[in-house]
This record gives sequence, structure tokens and C-alpha cells, in this order.
Amino acid sequence: MRILVTGSAGFIGYHVAKALLERGDTVIGFDNFNPYYDATLKERRNAMLEEHKNFQVVRGNLEDPAAIDRAFSLLEARGSKLEARVVHLAAQAGVRHSIEHPEEFIQSNIVGFHSVIEAAKARRIAGFIYASTSAVYGDNTNIPFSEDDRTDDQASLYGMTKKANELEALVYHKRFGMHVTGLRFFTVYGPLGRPDMALFLFTDAIMRGKPMQIFGQGNMRRDWTYIDDIVAGVLAAVDRNYESEIINLGRGKMEELMDFVAAIERACGKEGKKELLPMQPGDVAQTFADTSKAKQLLEYEPKTSITDGIPTFVEWYRGYYKL
Repeated sequence: MRILVTGSAGFIGYHVAKALLERGDTVIGFDNFNPYYDATLKERRNAMLEEHKNFQVVRGNLEDPAAIDRAFSLLEARGSKLEARVVHLAAQAGVRHSIEHPEEFIQSNIVGFHSVIEAAKARRIAGFIYASTSAVYGDNTNIPFSEDDRTDDQASLYGMTKKANELEALVYHKRFGMHVTGLRFFTVYGPLGRPDMALFLFTDAIMRGKPMQIFGQGNMRRDWTYIDDIVAGVLAAVDRNYESEIINLGRGKMEELMDFVAAIERACGKEGKKELLPMQPGDVAQTFADTSKAKQLLEYEPKTSITDGIPTFVEWYRGYYKL
């Protein structure tokens, strides 16, 4: 297939693009390489993708019609529209960041999303698969989180923007017949991960002898999901190309935050300093994915526990930073 992957220099986008290339697909990447975190890591991911002959990247903002047009023109030039898919992963991420800089989220996650889905509609792309998030569940108290749960009690602007994406995609399916699949990711981690995520921050603090800032007094629980499992779910969604679905992609197992920290300490080979802090605005106490729908529709079977996944990340971290 010919696939446009937005956010291809991002953590999930890189791994998805890499997997598509390795199985023989042609990938058009799209990214703005913004400095939300160290762009050096984004450039490194992109450089590895550019080693593949079937990869080409367009640099630009989602809100820029000319940049989007360049990307879609490349997608069409390389194959039939019937073979084309869009995997829209680009977004401004970060629950806490959304509280301080809401304008970035409105522009990237709402205006940008509209720009991409409208271009896909105009060019009659056969399938539109996009990233949603567990954050859309907001202050939901049902455990585990099911796709049938209500998602109108938002806890963050980030979650709100992603819920808006789901609603717009549904309208584009109903009004224009587009095939749309939204994937709600649950706390993704793994090698080449984002420096603003807990695993990266905790590992970095332990290795450099700095205190880990542990919010919620360490009492939070999360459904941490390894990147390879997420990629398998995304590729299955691309291949099945359902008419209109929302699907959880998580590990399907809730872990205590302090157990997660202990696993990082074991992988690093030393105990870290801990600074227990109150819950931050926009955070939720727990996330837990009901993955039964993903198993049914995507044959999704997450395989990697934190016991296996965390050491793999720490090994990458040591090599990348030479520590």
C-alpha cells in the first residue's frame, strides 16, 4: 500500500512508519519537527526512516494547506487512490502542556486534524486511521475503560481536542462515506520514546542521580502499553480499514505507579531518589483499557509486560546517551 503517516518523526509515528516500510509498503512521512521536546531525537528517527528507499518526508505544519497538498500529491503520485491510506498520528501531545498552552492544541489537534481529514476526503483516500487517546475518558470511573463508556466528562484540554477528532471523523463517515478508525492509545512506552513521558523522565533522573518527581503521591495507576503492541494494532487497523470504529489499544492490565518505578530501578541497577508530589491538574488517578473489542476486530494480543518492556527501553537509553 501507499500510506501517508503524519507525525512520522514522533515516537509512535516513527515506529509505525518503520514497520510499514519493513513489510514493503511505501510511506510518505509528514512532520513539523517542533521543539516541544528535543528535536534532535526527531531528526534521528527521521534519518533512520530515510535509510529506506520507499520513504520520503514532507516538512510542514498540519495547518498549512500547501504543505498538506505536497504530502497528498506525493501519496497520489506513488500509486492508485484505492491503495492509499492515511495514518494520522501528528498532534500536540501532553496533558499538562495543554493547560499552559491551549492555543497550540487548538491549532494542531483541531485545525490540523480538520486539514488532514478534509484533504483525505477531497482526494477520496480509501482509509483514514487516526490516533485518539485514553485521555478522552477524562474522569470516567468505570473500570476497565470501555469504548461504550461516556466520554463527555473531560479532565484536560488535550482529551477534549481528541474527543473533537472522534466526533469530526464520525461526521465525515456519515456525510461523506469515509472509512475512519480511531485508536485510543493507553500510555505508550518503549525505545526512542518521548522525553516528557514518565519512563524517560524517571530513567533519566535515576541515571543522573536526580530526584524523580512522582505525582499523585505515587498512588496513580496506569495501563502502560509497549510500542510494539501498539504498532501491531495500528497495522491491523490499516489492513482491515473498517467503515467507522473507535478501538482501545492498551495492554489491558493496570499497574501501580510505584511498581512501575521499582521496575525501572531494577533495570537501571540502582535505587532512585523520590520526590512525592500532589496530583497535577488534568491528570487522572487511573487508566485501564478494555481490549476485548481490539481482540475481536484486530486480533490484537498485547505481548509485552513492563517487566520485559522497561529493560528494553533502559538499554536503548544507555546506548543513546552513552551512560
